[in-house]
Amino acid sequence: MEPRNLRLDKWLLTLTRRRRPRVLFLPTASGDSAGYVCRFYRAFSKHLCEAGHLSLFDRSATDPREIILSSDLIYVGGGNTANMLSIWRVHGVDQTLRDAWHDGVILCGVSAGAICWFEAGVTDSFGPELQPLHGGLGILKGSFCPHYDDAPRRPAYQRLVADGELTAGYAADDGAAILFEDTAIADVIRSRRGVAAYRVTRRMKAAVEETLDARLLAP
Repeated sequence: MEPRNLRLDKWLLTLTRRRRPRVLFLPTASGDSAGYVCRFYRAFSKHLCEAGHLSLFDRSATDPREIILSSDLIYVGGGNTANMLSIWRVHGVDQTLRDAWHDGVILCGVSAGAICWFEAGVTDSFGPELQPLHGGLGILKGSFCPHYDDAPRRPAYQRLVADGELTAGYAADDGAAILFEDTAIADVIRSRRGVAAYRVTRRMKAAVEETLDARLLAP
């Protein structure tokens, strides 16, 4: 999301503890957009890694499970979260990703690729109006809201949590990330100043926002 700021990508690669990690891009939410796949390869060609992608619309891979489980880092792209989750379930990718998590593979993503790990989230998958989405992978409990610094997102997420349509959870501005080890927060980081991550809970039928202390990554 930040072509001129490589801090987040570099940080992700260090989490694998591999000299030349195998990075797998899942562009399912974009309908396996060719342009998106090209941008992924262009971004990760700047790093010491082995980059690949998994297409589910054009099943050239005979065994997605083997490809996923042999990766060090799974990077899920943005797009339509609801469609992505449905397609994953048809191809068994949902269970394979859970198995990869149990095996210690680093799971990450942006937008839809950040919502999917939680039980629920706020999404535009069903049209321009932001709505609650349930049926995430549920590796992490609660809900998530990406693009929190995008004007409509913050009030929409807080309203959904306050109304009980979404359970309490987390939110992140673009350029901020929350690292979970198992299911506990291990780190909160940001690629630039002025962005943050948050915990959003419900108290007395109102949403309560807590800013999480985030450290700024080195260039």
